[in-house]
Amino acid sequence: MYALLLSRNPDEAAILTLVLQRVGMSVHTVNSAERAVDNWADQPADVIMLSLPGDPLPYIRGLRSVTSVPLVVITDPAAEDALAALFEAGADSVILRPYGARLMIARMRALMRRAGGVSLFSLPTLSLGGLTLDPATRTVQVADQPPRRLTHLEFRLLYTLMLHRSHIMSTESIVERVWGYTGRGDRELVRGLVRRLRAKVEPDPRNPRFIVTVPSVGYSFDPEKE
Repeated sequence: MYALLLSRNPDEAAILTLVLQRVGMSVHTVNSAERAVDNWADQPADVIMLSLPGDPLPYIRGLRSVTSVPLVVITDPAAEDALAALFEAGADSVILRPYGARLMIARMRALMRRAGGVSLFSLPTLSLGGLTLDPATRTVQVADQPPRRLTHLEFRLLYTLMLHRSHIMSTESIVERVWGYTGRGDRELVRGLVRRLRAKVEPDPRNPRFIVTVPSVGYSFDPEKE
């Protein structure tokens, strides 16, 4: 498995690298969350460990715009409301400094066991309205067009909408099902993902046929509705 470590402190990065290696991961370290987001399509990871100076909240939101993999945040002690906000933004685990390597290894192993989830290979292929979604290859095919590869988030969004065909799904519900956390939802986060998915599945993204916007409510998959 592959871990992405975001850190600017060489000493702490060395410790965290050893922790992740003990969990059985190969580690790649970068010092910029923006760089990690920009390169995610080419350099994805199975887990992200975030240990950057300053408020982690903007970093979490940026990372959650491109991935739903387990996200561990390491930060200094803070008020309860501030720590709760990190979970609401998408953190799966928050570890406060100072920390011990032994306990962190145990927590990481537990997190990765929980994150195993259901294998995509066990999910059925969905085919509706001329659109076919294949979980085994994480590809989508529209009519007789060549299959197109989807990112994890694009796949989870399309699978969720197809599974709830003709039902209007709120932004909050999409965030919970696609990103895996609860909260008030982030309309810009969902809107950006919908825009990227439409570019791959819609014959005319400006006049979507499959992924329909329901103003002030959410989105629906209803390919037969004109």
